Amino acid sequence: MTNIRKTTQVAPLVGQDEHARCKALGRVLDRIGDKWTIMVVGGLSKGPMRFNALLRLIDGVSHRMLTLTLRGLEQDGLVKRTVYPTVPPKVEYELTAVGRSLIEPLSTLSSWAEKHLPAIEAARVTKEEEASAAGG
Repeated sequence: MTNIRKTTQVAPLVGQDEHARCKALGRVLDRIGDKWTIMVVGGLSKGPMRFNALLRLIDGVSHRMLTLTLRGLEQDGLVKRTVYPTVPPKVEYELTAVGRSLIEPLSTLSSWAEKHLPAIEAARVTKEEEASAAGG
């Protein structure tokens, strides 16, 4: 009877552990799958950059969104922020080792997207035409 109690007590913990891992993985994928994160990693893949240089490089990003993205990447250990004691202060951002490890998979994903973009767009058009023909 002791074994049964241990089994019933352990089973929910295993499920909770798996659920927690899935949630944590989801947060990581949300971060690295974000379009601004991808653009920042791409920009910083060339080396350290100052905020305004990134702002000019990343078309369409607002000052606020770049700030939030950099803060999140720094919090997650993907970007390092260095403040130099100058007047005015000079701040540079660069990828950490973990951040640099994203360059290759994001490059691979980008290549895949470019290769399959025509087929994806054609499928979208087909679905839109089917929906339009069906009246919805």
